[in-house]
Amino acid sequence: MKILQLCHKPPYPPVDGGALGLHCITEALLTAGHSVRVLSLCSAKHPWLPQPESYVAATRFEAVDVDLTVRPLPAAVALLCGESYNVKRFYTPAFDARLAAVLDEEEFDVVQFESIFMAPYLATVRAHSSAAAVVRLHNVEHHLWRRRAEEEHSPWRRWYLKHLALTLRAYEHELVPQFDGVSTVAPADRDYFAALCPRRPVVDVPPMVRVHLPSVEPMPATFYHLGAMDWQPNVAAVHRLAEKIWPDVRRRCPDARLFLAGRQMPADLMALRVDGVTVQGEVPSAEAFIADKAVNVVPLSNGSGIRIKIMEAMAAGKAVVGSPTALAGMAGEAGRTWLQAESDADFVDAMLRLAQDPAEVQRLGRAAAETVAARYSPEVVSQLLVSLYDEAIAGRARRQTQ
Repeated sequence: MKILQLCHKPPYPPVDGGALGLHCITEALLTAGHSVRVLSLCSAKHPWLPQPESYVAATRFEAVDVDLTVRPLPAAVALLCGESYNVKRFYTPAFDARLAAVLDEEEFDVVQFESIFMAPYLATVRAHSSAAAVVRLHNVEHHLWRRRAEEEHSPWRRWYLKHLALTLRAYEHELVPQFDGVSTVAPADRDYFAALCPRRPVVDVPPMVRVHLPSVEPMPATFYHLGAMDWQPNVAAVHRLAEKIWPDVRRRCPDARLFLAGRQMPADLMALRVDGVTVQGEVPSAEAFIADKAVNVVPLSNGSGIRIKIMEAMAAGKAVVGSPTALAGMAGEAGRTWLQAESDADFVDAMLRLAQDPAEVQRLGRAAAETVAARYSPEVVSQLLVSLYDEAIAGRARRQTQ
């Protein structure tokens, strides 16, 4: 098939979990022999970094600048008009024009929209192409904003965040049913959008991850958290881990060590001084960072979709301790593939259990790697996607003849 992938940020290099998720889909389709062209937005937050010639040759990658700065006047206009400012920020005439030109010069079987934030360009695809339009929804986005509102202490900010959640929900409900097919990355999200789009195929397609077991023997009683720290739920999770969970672990296991890393680490966390905690900020290689660590700890309280960094940990044979939110949609079984913890005390108990039982760490790591190989391989992911594409193409053809 010929697929045009429209991305809200550059997939390559995969500098965070979101970019990695985009690139994994590209790689899975290319590995299966399909043609994939990548057209992306880029911004100050997610710039267009130098691309290897091999990646550009394989994807004909292009990026168009968009200014995602939050500005009071456009935000106020969106507020007064009842529009989703979250989505409007991702529209730029320059990208729209380039997309139209690409569609005029080349025919595609499928145009894949990565996230609801690319939905403003659906009208352009319909005007310039007969391809099936498939949207890949990484989260139920309005759920994230609603939870942020619930956690906000300022009454004014809480009200505004609720407004953003409501307008984003209205946009999702209006636009998603207009696509020919929907892909989600977690079963719960699939169920939500299947109810919203009963006449469209909705399929749970997880990102692709290759098993890559490190040759380095992990240090005993070493724990880590790795994630993009420009995402507020990750920031909250790290504060919880370092300030509420870790002191009890360290007190009862003085040899335990915790390593924290991630791009755009906040200044207050970089300055953190807690016994046994090392804060590294952005690391040049995630693979190298986790190689000698034993356990990935993710006390996430907000989010939907699936956690790419947990999948990476599992692929590297790491034991994982995660919250129900962090592990939602993850293939595997609690107690066999990973450990689930909810309260701070649950996390302390699970971490101490692994600190005191290296054999259990190894057992969980092996089971995790086996699960990734069976559920998230390029073959499995590409087959799921192509099945969705076939249904979307057939459905669009039927509607056009009616």
